[in-house]
Amino acid sequence: MKLSVIICTHNPREDFLRRALEGLKGQSLPRNLWELLLIDNASSLCISDAWDLSWHPNARHIHESRLGLTSARLRGIDESIGQVLVFVDDDNILQTDYLQKVLEIRSRYPIFGAWGGEQIAEFESSFPKELEGYLNRLAISSVPRLLYSTEYFRYECLPAGAGICIIREVALYYKDNVNKSELRMALDRKGNSLASCGDMDMAMTAIDLGFAVARCPELKLTHIIAKNRLTINYMARLVKSDACSNVLLRHLRGAPLAKRGRFAILRKLWLRLRISRVDHLMFCAATAGECEGLRIIR
Repeated sequence: MKLSVIICTHNPREDFLRRALEGLKGQSLPRNLWELLLIDNASSLCISDAWDLSWHPNARHIHESRLGLTSARLRGIDESIGQVLVFVDDDNILQTDYLQKVLEIRSRYPIFGAWGGEQIAEFESSFPKELEGYLNRLAISSVPRLLYSTEYFRYECLPAGAGICIIREVALYYKDNVNKSELRMALDRKGNSLASCGDMDMAMTAIDLGFAVARCPELKLTHIIAKNRLTINYMARLVKSDACSNVLLRHLRGAPLAKRGRFAILRKLWLRLRISRVDHLMFCAATAGECEGLRIIR
């Protein structure tokens, strides 16, 4: 089996998951070359009772009772047999040639251990203008050219979790090591938590093994952004969680952490006078998140 497509979902919206599955139904890559695993991560209602996967000859429902995106991903790695694993969120619609392009990239660039592409936003409701500078927090990004690196924190080259592709060797190494660390298991969503950076940690595992990470312009998907994520309060929660998770990731990867002291306090006061209310709110959220991450480490 060349590819394993893994959808990890927890209490999905029916309309979003339906569109994600329709996007997979329309893939140009013959279905005998890839399998589909739908991981039900401790949903309130049983996913297998509601969703028929009989349209795919190599599709399976899998239930993972341990709550958390990382746990669901690990189960997907365990259950999959593909040489490349493609993780698709339950609000992602892959372009029809996505899986075909994944195999072409694998053949053309064997040095890539983890790669992804471009996420195009589809907003369920209007996007507040004052939040335009924070779009990248919602896993939305354009990829104008091929970007790749063998350095951990070249963020522009790290693939997002939406549509990320991992070769099997990297996935198995990640699975074997992440289970040994409570901090690594804590990266990424769990219930109502907005923790993140699990996808970055998974991609960086490719670098651990001597591979490169990449973002490829030919890979495109649509990311549906629910209206409840288009509020200032949600964005502040997301910014705080991202900042906390990034501190944990940097600690785990041996990168220097930001130093907080008198200068940071003075800068915060100065920014309050110079920037908009929303930007100040996000700055305070990021500061609080970094402090929370440092407390967890200590």
